[in-house]
Amino acid sequence: MPLWVIFHPEGILTTHESKQTLAADITSFYTRVGLPPFYVVIEFVTVPHTNTFVGGQNPTAPFIRIMVDHIAAHANTEAHMFRQSDTLDGTLKKHFADKGYSWEFHVDHTPRELWKVNGFRPPPRKYHFSWTGAC
Repeated sequence: MPLWVIFHPEGILTTHESKQTLAADITSFYTRVGLPPFYVVIEFVTVPHTNTFVGGQNPTAPFIRIMVDHIAAHANTEAHMFRQSDTLDGTLKKHFADKGYSWEFHVDHTPRELWKVNGFRPPPRKYHFSWTGAC
């Protein structure tokens, strides 16, 4: 299960449509490598501009911070990790960079053994993710 938490300033991602379009693009990133779409969870968190500091200062451009937690599938080699992060860049570019926003993300890998859905362990993974086909 990928969990995305997107911290964004007021005035950015304000409409349901803008969030839906971004969520669809993120979900597509995972469904292309075989994850079911219901595994992808995205939370949008609005942060007042006065609550964000980069280098000790409020940023002049809108700043978006994204935290991603991968549980269902992990990139296992440095090459796959670079390919995965480059593909994520491409996925997010039109939503942030092309609009002049500053943004960054990081991806954590959580052990699958520490994951439950509604109190149940998910079924064993019957597929292998190499991140080569979609990334």
